[in-house]
Amino acid sequence: MDNQKYITETIKLMQNHRSIRKFTKDQIPKEQIVEIVKAAQGAATSNFVQAYSLVMVTDPIKKEQLSELSNHQQQIIDAPVFFVFCADMKRLEFATGKHDIPMQYDTLENFIVSIVDTSLFAENFLTAAESLGYGGCYIGGIRNNPKQVSDLLNLPDKVMPIFGMTLGVPAENHEVKPRLPIDAILHENEYTTENYQRLLDQYDDIFRDYYKTRTSNAKDMTWTQTMATFFSQKKRTHMKEFVETKGFHLY
Repeated sequence: MDNQKYITETIKLMQNHRSIRKFTKDQIPKEQIVEIVKAAQGAATSNFVQAYSLVMVTDPIKKEQLSELSNHQQQIIDAPVFFVFCADMKRLEFATGKHDIPMQYDTLENFIVSIVDTSLFAENFLTAAESLGYGGCYIGGIRNNPKQVSDLLNLPDKVMPIFGMTLGVPAENHEVKPRLPIDAILHENEYTTENYQRLLDQYDDIFRDYYKTRTSNAKDMTWTQTMATFFSQKKRTHMKEFVETKGFHLY
């Protein structure tokens, strides 16, 4: 089947996404960042609560500190700008306070809403930036030390750093990492696992070929091997306590 007639420039851009970790010295004009943020705000948001905030970090000292707190990631220092995406219920506290209504925010549902809102906003943000020729990489490492990140950025209660993002003009252009086969993620009318073994075997072959032949950091590894290793240990178990310190008790 020839699907090329369905491939728009937007779809092509999204299908060619790859994480960029090396950047040129070029800066991003503040005016462009503003327009990227406006585009990101077009993302869907549950009940229009818009439960997110974005901290733009350009201060070299703070970028170095954030790099240290995120497992010493050099790309945070090298990128012209680093963004921290935050789930934010604080602004909503001010909104409900205007009407003298106590806000019932610390439920699991509201926590999920804030995470989803922030993630949708961030994906729009990166897609808009890529359409202008920039590249970036999500940084989950800020959750290694979320309290210290919060203190450094003066994040109040009800505001949590979820992930960061480096952004700049790419100084590298490597291959797109192959995603799972469509049949492994697209279910019609009901969920089924009957083809997972065959599809995962197929994907492991594709993934191994990609890793062995890519232009940088080549290795002999399959996707299921990487997942088995990744999920062999519990990660960031401090997050539950941190979330509670921010006021989310998840009732």
